[in-house]
Amino acid sequence: MTGTTRVSTAEQVVLGLGSCLDYEIVWDAGVLQGLVDRYGITLAEAQRSVPVRTERDLVCSVLGFLREGAGGERFVESSEVVETFAARFDHRITLGGSNVRAAIAVSRLGLACSLHLVSIDDHVRRLLPADVPYLCSASGDSTDPHLIVQFPAGAQVQVESVAVRAPRANRLIYVNDPPNREMVLSPELGRMLERAQVFLISGFNTVQDPATLRARLAELREHVRHLPPGAVVVFEDAGYHVPGMSEIVRQSLVDVIDIYGLNEDELQDLIGHPVDLLDAAELQQALAELRRRIRAGTIVVHSQYWCLALGQDSERYRAALESATAMAATRYLHGDAFTAQDFDRVGVNPRHPGGVAVVRALEAALPGEVCGVAAFCPQTSTPTMVGLGDAFVGGFIAGLITARRAR
Repeated sequence: MTGTTRVSTAEQVVLGLGSCLDYEIVWDAGVLQGLVDRYGITLAEAQRSVPVRTERDLVCSVLGFLREGAGGERFVESSEVVETFAARFDHRITLGGSNVRAAIAVSRLGLACSLHLVSIDDHVRRLLPADVPYLCSASGDSTDPHLIVQFPAGAQVQVESVAVRAPRANRLIYVNDPPNREMVLSPELGRMLERAQVFLISGFNTVQDPATLRARLAELREHVRHLPPGAVVVFEDAGYHVPGMSEIVRQSLVDVIDIYGLNEDELQDLIGHPVDLLDAAELQQALAELRRRIRAGTIVVHSQYWCLALGQDSERYRAALESATAMAATRYLHGDAFTAQDFDRVGVNPRHPGGVAVVRALEAALPGEVCGVAAFCPQTSTPTMVGLGDAFVGGFIAGLITARRAR
């Protein structure tokens, strides 16, 4: 069963394109240690790039990310692997997808938005905010959970004689999701966009077949033609299950994108080498490389230390960057349970000092081209790592809406 709810807001915000369910496991080093011992995993096998075909492969991948303190998203060849691994841990079912979490964030601030979804089931119907209308392209219900692994800083597992220890907290996503892999677009999307003032494009990272991807991108371009003059198109990048697909997406959409967003992991993947995120000189070079690769009007990069808008009119997005930073910090502190009051209060937290220094240095080095905001440093014993980028996107879009209404 699919569902469409009429959108009647004066200023419509459409957030697309995918949707999913997440199995968020509660980190338990003892369970992971048991699996390491059971499968006889060696330190050499602890690689984040290993293809995930079995539960053993999944454990090897988690260890690789853990050792580096890195985050990322990987394809899993079977949903049974996700189900088996998740069943070993306490876990909860939540809504996922950058657009869905962004919609939740926008809704919590009392702002209106609507969603394009590619899959739905009773969990989605139950968990979506009642005030968020949606358009779904699916012809029937389906459930293909994404595995979310959040590990805290200092998380430790013994592999052979070595203690593999996380230098920082992060989150991992493991996916086998046919609806998102196909990314079928509703024929009604163009009609939904006719009065849209902001349109978010996300989710193409899960498509694995080049012909399917090109077909969907061509369809999307036709739908985008329905946007009214002055509408803002925001694109949020992600970890591609097939790395080469990212270039196809960029080449197809760059001329319709106003704001191109990506996180610190995607930045480094795109330019092909690691970057010291607290070294302004090194980061300036990375931004120059990024600018050569992405020709969108404005690029927004967000990290755990800072966020930056790069482009000739970047200063106009300062309020949106502040809103995005606050929303990410709010989710970090409160998870899915945050309120508008939590968002309003998060500004009492200190800013990251390294982030402050980097922002100042880059704004001085690139006047008029870079606008930056340092991240907050909230303290909690139970941080939420999953969905921080999605919350950032939601906060950014909320900031765009508020700024447009203030004109």
